[in-house]
Amino acid sequence: MPADDAADSDRAEGTPGEVFRAFLKLGVTSFGGPIAHLGYFRDELVTRRRWVGERDYAELVALSQFLPGPASSQVGFALGLLRAGPLGALAAWLAFTLPSAVLMVGFAYGSSLLGGVLGSGILEGMRIVAVAIVAQAVSGMARTLTPDARRASIAVGAAILVLLLAGTAGQLAAIVLGALAGLALCRTPAEVAPAPLPFAVSRRAGVVCLATFAALLVVLPIAASALPGPAFDLADGFFRAGALVFGGGHVVLPLLQAEFVGADWLTPEQFLAGYGAAQAVPGPLFTFAAYLGALAAPGAAGLVTAAIALVAVFLPGMLVLVGVLPFWNGLRSRPGAQSLMRGANAAVVGILAAALYDPVFVTAIVSPASFALALACFVLLVSWRTPPWVVVIVGALGGVLLALA
Repeated sequence: MPADDAADSDRAEGTPGEVFRAFLKLGVTSFGGPIAHLGYFRDELVTRRRWVGERDYAELVALSQFLPGPASSQVGFALGLLRAGPLGALAAWLAFTLPSAVLMVGFAYGSSLLGGVLGSGILEGMRIVAVAIVAQAVSGMARTLTPDARRASIAVGAAILVLLLAGTAGQLAAIVLGALAGLALCRTPAEVAPAPLPFAVSRRAGVVCLATFAALLVVLPIAASALPGPAFDLADGFFRAGALVFGGGHVVLPLLQAEFVGADWLTPEQFLAGYGAAQAVPGPLFTFAAYLGALAAPGAAGLVTAAIALVAVFLPGMLVLVGVLPFWNGLRSRPGAQSLMRGANAAVVGILAAALYDPVFVTAIVSPASFALALACFVLLVSWRTPPWVVVIVGALGGVLLALA
């Protein structure tokens, strides 16, 4: 029996429990960021379990790259949906997300207990590691998303705009203008679309999800301004950040920094320490939101705000994914849609490059020694292909040595 046919027959027998167990295994073992996650998914679910065929899996990956949101989590959500319906999709997301979310909440509570030379050194090392991680992300994304002069120019323009117009407004303007520039400058013949994805999602369900996405973008800011307490402020900020992330999980860094550091929710040092820690845990980088949410309220209330942040940052990507599924096969063949995405993806490279300077570099690099440690971590990541969690440990130890010096 052909691989795709076998996958189709196996898929009909899936259960939410089976999906949860499979993704829990992936959630505790998938280190290395979204590209590595997609490799783990392929090995476990395409090659070994044969839930889907290679063709369908490749199409899911293409779809996740087109949409805003965390690419690996969207692919996992879609695989759960294919395997066991809506409950399977929820099981896939929960199992893949919870391990790293729990670790990040634990770090949020533990970081407040870190004191003295040892604690300050570890946190300083985390901030320095963030410099290397973001520099690697900018370098890799630039090679993929800005391979020509036109898209490189869009990226530079976006970086300049974000540096001059701080905050979410500048980032949103950069993405919109980048998409429009792509429509004008990056037109190529449409790619040949593969066979349709076998999702049983109706157009009505898709429209409802897209309408919910749009309604929340409007309603949450109104609720945040009208109602007291941090819950709606957090939901609004994290939902908006999740709605604007194109090009990979690292792009959430400048969006969340603009939302919460600029609004005095936490210090730049706390922000970058958590971002560095997020590199050392398995699972999606978006669980960084759980760390930020836990710091937004004292004591046990931090668990509630962490849950709000976690759901809010993932929800827009999942709503858009389900909303687009019934229309995807026709949409991706349109040259205009492809050109818009080329421009938007180039713009996010510029946004991340601007974030590499401020807040990442200016906050973490305060001496020649800290710059040297950042360079060493960057070489370990890029040239030696060292796993990020190992580099985090090296950075933390280096930070302790800098604090003792």
